[in-house]
Amino acid sequence: MQFSSILLSEAVESFSSLPGIGRKTALRLVLHLLNEDPNMTLSMASKLVNMRENIKYCTQCYNITDDDVCLICKSPKRDKSLICVVRSIKDILAIEDTGHYFGVYHVLGNLISPIDGIGPDDIKIDELVARVDSGEAKEIIMAISPSIEGDTTIFYISKKLLGKDVSISTIARGVSFGGELEYADEITLGRSIVSRIKYER
Repeated sequence: MQFSSILLSEAVESFSSLPGIGRKTALRLVLHLLNEDPNMTLSMASKLVNMRENIKYCTQCYNITDDDVCLICKSPKRDKSLICVVRSIKDILAIEDTGHYFGVYHVLGNLISPIDGIGPDDIKIDELVARVDSGEAKEIIMAISPSIEGDTTIFYISKKLLGKDVSISTIARGVSFGGELEYADEITLGRSIVSRIKYER
């Protein structure tokens, strides 16, 4: 795809570097912005820069937030005794969309994967154990995509929590093995949370 403008080409390259955006879609987006009021483009750029520079991670659950503690952890309507452990922030968004969960979360940041050089110390497992040790948590729900890495991570965490006064459950296998939570439909994911299964350690 040849462009008559280097600036246009660079803008298309930037958009097409985003996941799920091909070069043709990127070109349509860039041309749309060119045809809109310049203030719209400037406003969008300003909001993106502001997000990148000022967004934080919750000091309790590691979700994204504008303050030190996210709105979910702050909410008095949330059951703090119920912690849903997820791989990423995208999983929180998927679970929240179901409307079936009213506890809090804990974002690991990744899954244990020796092949990829990711060990237990590279994700937020010790932080989860510390939250359990604080005494507020009564149940840990492992809402981790069913896969070899996911099952390995669940097994490791269950061993770290052995002997502690907390029950462990996993989401029901309505989510297929190897599937990602963010791509599961809301009904299936919601039922998987509600119909969670006690994890045998």
